[in-house]
Amino acid sequence: MGLLDGVVAVVTGVANKRSIAWGIAQVFDREGAQLILTYQNERFFENLEKLVPELNRRPEVVELDVVHDESLERLGAWLSEHHPEGIHALVHSIAYAERRDLEGRFLDTSRDGFLVAQNISAYSLIALSRTVVPSMVRAGWGSIIALTHQGSTRVMPNYNVMGAAKASLESSMRYLAYELGRDRIRVNAISAGPVKTLAASGVRGISQALKMTEERAPIPENISTVDVGHAAAFLASPWASHITGNILFVDSGFHILGA
Repeated sequence: MGLLDGVVAVVTGVANKRSIAWGIAQVFDREGAQLILTYQNERFFENLEKLVPELNRRPEVVELDVVHDESLERLGAWLSEHHPEGIHALVHSIAYAERRDLEGRFLDTSRDGFLVAQNISAYSLIALSRTVVPSMVRAGWGSIIALTHQGSTRVMPNYNVMGAAKASLESSMRYLAYELGRDRIRVNAISAGPVKTLAASGVRGISQALKMTEERAPIPENISTVDVGHAAAFLASPWASHITGNILFVDSGFHILGA
């Protein structure tokens, strides 16, 4: 018996084998979940198809671009058609900011760059939740899980506009948790420590952050994408049936330290 036997889960953001979303998908698959994986465009579809054989059973794969309402509407219609009994879990692992807005001064963040980061990294949680909530209501319960970072509340050099977007994401998570609780839908976030992902490589100083975790964290070692997957599986399972509006830190305890 797996922890997620009988659970139908949508996992977004699988870009490659190093992505956090892929670590989550692997754990969900191992624990018995029926997976629905989304991809943004043809390039990401090709990457995803190369990974699928590593899973125990083939997932369903659906195109989704969260910046287009029509794409979200197509996903909602697809879920109604292919999963009339509903789905139980959604993993929101989507974030983006222009490189220039990560490398320069936060003071110099462009209006367009700020709006792009907020739209893709934060508003997409609201839009995607609105899309899947009818399916979760049909299922009788649901768990929505977002991925965040400590840069939402503390200054992380070179994280810049993404820190502001993650702060918005966390606030949105709490408001969604409040509104959806009566529908037995839980909304939480996982704040992961530094991980060697392709996305993280775009943030200057990631190597230093990894080194600091090994040197200073209460558990002196870095986390893996599978560690995040274990936390997500717990939040998606009945074991977390009365946990909502929370941020679960998976960072070897680094967040408890002072300066």
